[in-house]
Amino acid sequence: MRRVLLALLPVYAFALYLYGLHLIFLSLIVFPLGIGVEYLFERTRQKKVSEAVFVTCLLYLLSLPPLVPWWIAALGILFAVFIAKEVFGGFGRNVFNPAIAGRLFVYITFSPQMTSGWILGGNFAIDAVSSATPLAQLGAGQNPDLINLLLGFRAGSMGESPIILILLAAVFLIATGTAKAWIMISTLGSAALFSYLLKFAGAAQALPPLPALLSGSLLFVAVFMTTDPVSAPKKMPAQIVYGILIGSITILIRLFPLFREGTSFAVLLGNTFAPLLDQIFTRVKT
Repeated sequence: MRRVLLALLPVYAFALYLYGLHLIFLSLIVFPLGIGVEYLFERTRQKKVSEAVFVTCLLYLLSLPPLVPWWIAALGILFAVFIAKEVFGGFGRNVFNPAIAGRLFVYITFSPQMTSGWILGGNFAIDAVSSATPLAQLGAGQNPDLINLLLGFRAGSMGESPIILILLAAVFLIATGTAKAWIMISTLGSAALFSYLLKFAGAAQALPPLPALLSGSLLFVAVFMTTDPVSAPKKMPAQIVYGILIGSITILIRLFPLFREGTSFAVLLGNTFAPLLDQIFTRVKT
């Protein structure tokens, strides 16, 4: 968990450059609430707060839109730690990735606030109303600038934009044995292949593969959330199928304008099938 936190620090620093005091304000809400809920539960079990809650809080925070109201951020982290983690028994027993569960809860419950009001921060500030995410631009038939996509200067959730930093984090996590490369590769590879096949087949609303990979939270989720050691499968063949499932479902959901981003739904479905995938491949091996 410490390595994951280290990998996330450059992403947080970039978000701090873009969004400044607002990110700090939300941090002062999300972290105390998340840690406080876990402390109350673990105290009754005579256990200590795990370092995993810091990862949950940071991942959840970076997955939020920059203009999200503070009370929505608060409700999401309470749901993430209380419902998605502690109700299942705490660290190591949760079925779903807590950060994804919390984000999806507020994404569905407060959809207008979670899908509007995007801004670019730092020296690239523009009117929040006129700003559109790259996925929205692609859906409208526009081509976002690939350089800005790579460098991170575009609208979106606070931690999803610095592609280069996220890729460096992936290298660090794989090199240190913290995350499984198979999950990242199968997630991104299946998303790219499915995007290409849909585009080649002439499917309505199909997005071009490369911009689709660099847009939205797909890369951020593939590196930091699909690789969660608790909610992901444990066996390599199961991990590959798990990644394919998440990548394909993400692209499929993106075809429908109601939910422009499908990563949270895809990871939650992947988490649901993770134990079954491990059981299937255990039987195949024996």
